[in-house]
Amino acid sequence: MPSPDLRALVTGASSGIGEAFARGLRARGHRLVLVARREDRLARLSAELGGEAEALPVALDLARPDAADVLSRRLAALGLGVGLLVNNAGLGRSGPVLDESLDRLREMIDVDVRAVVDLTRVFVPAMVERRAGAVVNVVSRSAFQAVPFLAVYAASKSFVLSFTESLAIELAGTGVTVQALCPGNVPTEFQAVAGTDRLAFNRTAATSASEVVEASLRGLDRRRLIVIPDLPNRMTVLAQRLLPRSWVARAAGNLFRPPRDGGPRS
Repeated sequence: MPSPDLRALVTGASSGIGEAFARGLRARGHRLVLVARREDRLARLSAELGGEAEALPVALDLARPDAADVLSRRLAALGLGVGLLVNNAGLGRSGPVLDESLDRLREMIDVDVRAVVDLTRVFVPAMVERRAGAVVNVVSRSAFQAVPFLAVYAASKSFVLSFTESLAIELAGTGVTVQALCPGNVPTEFQAVAGTDRLAFNRTAATSASEVVEASLRGLDRRRLIVIPDLPNRMTVLAQRLLPRSWVARAAGNLFRPPRDGGPRS
């Protein structure tokens, strides 16, 4: 059987950190598979990055239970394999858990947790067989703490951080590098969709999506398991680990508590 054409697969590639990953990896010479729901944006990004031969767009909703299998079959039919998996797609929503619909909560868990596990299980075995490859799971600084009013998103990121750390030990010696990328405040469309753009959190130290990706790729070169871009974020995580968890959770809740009048929080 001929060797597959290996690609870097980036989920959530239509905007924000995912788009920055696509651009950063293409600049390094990687050929890509771009996955997201918005077909029009993927098509434009693919054209900018050299067309389908260099950056194949695949419009797919990762909340679908069969998404990983659908994607795997599509790539296999094209003779493509995955040498680098970037699990970046994510959904978030700020506000009390009890104010959110069950459908929306389940969709967040499907994209933020199940899709990460499914894609890892589908694409990493071939990397192990080749004794080469890498997985970058885009986590969040929120993975290190409880976050009231962003509870499901933060809990899902805690899952992905734990999953990534465990996976790194299981894959030690296989030639497959694993990374948990844990950025803090990154101004992207995600904030508007999640509703965090009007909260006190939005005034915390910010890092651009391109800077986050640069930090991730440098960390990948050095085989670093946990990458926290920027010194302020690293200092915050250190402080969180030293303080009682209840204190940290209350402080986080103050950053994400919805304003009572529906307007920007002062």
